[in-house]
Amino acid sequence: MATGLTVGELLERAELGVTAVAGRTGLERSVTVPRIQKPGLALTGWPEQLHPGRVLVLGGTEIDYLADHEEARKLGITTLLASDPACVVVCRGLPPPAELIIAAQAREVPVLVSTLATADFIAAVTGWMADRLAPTTEVHGVLMDVLGIGVLMVGKSGIGKSETALDLVMRGHRLVADDVIKIRRRGQFLIGHGAGLLGHHMEIRGLGIINVKDLFGIAAVRETKKIELVAELHEWDANVEYDRLGFDDHAERLLEIEVPKLRLPVRPGRNIATLIEVAARNQLLKLQGIHSARAFRDQLHRAMARGPETEGGGFTPTPEIDPAADGADAVE
Repeated sequence: MATGLTVGELLERAELGVTAVAGRTGLERSVTVPRIQKPGLALTGWPEQLHPGRVLVLGGTEIDYLADHEEARKLGITTLLASDPACVVVCRGLPPPAELIIAAQAREVPVLVSTLATADFIAAVTGWMADRLAPTTEVHGVLMDVLGIGVLMVGKSGIGKSETALDLVMRGHRLVADDVIKIRRRGQFLIGHGAGLLGHHMEIRGLGIINVKDLFGIAAVRETKKIELVAELHEWDANVEYDRLGFDDHAERLLEIEVPKLRLPVRPGRNIATLIEVAARNQLLKLQGIHSARAFRDQLHRAMARGPETEGGGFTPTPEIDPAADGADAVE
């Protein structure tokens, strides 16, 4: 789901340097598109395609045009507000035309003034809105940074996710979040972080709630991490066929992004933390274009194609040994 954004939140961002000069009753209006729009020809009354729910930005050129063209000013402002924008932002601290303030008040469209230059405001607000309006979801699991790979461990409650994460922390890897993982999509990447007050706390059955940051230090945790591997911990089932060769890659689809996935059966005697660590190392190789299982398969196929006695390689047959001759040599 995408998280809603209101015009009032723009006023809370100090780096944007904005203040409301009109239309305060409309501060709850929603911004639905994370991209701004400059009106351009719309100020002349030209039926340019302006999209509703966007932040309209007026710079020095637009303000100068409205100031110099008194007859076209009313038509331009009417065309501007007819698109039902989320708000209108005037940059460089310039005073908005009085007609714009009056019309915006009547339509309850907020008019904001920013002290930033137009280009600086557009760069700052676009990046922030893209992150704020990015699709998000929540999953139950543990997110770890293992050798630079963001590993999301999932599985039913009590399977051992937190205990495995604690083992990984003691090996020098870093915890991002336990229990509730908030995932936000940024472009083609998924970024995970903890939820609210949970922070870097973990619940370990038999121990209770522990604070990993306090116990192991600041180097044992991090705030966010790109998710690059999903590890599903699954209780061992003799009736289930598990992947033993690793030729085929599997994926988990999160927020329309496919993330590499592996399924690890859990049973007594299996060190899951070690398997997670090896999986992260193997994923690093795959990111470099090295697929160990497929490379071994290809090597095996080439060896079988050459045959056991083909010159230049292949399988080397073991020479037969005559026990009698061997014994005679030993006596000599």
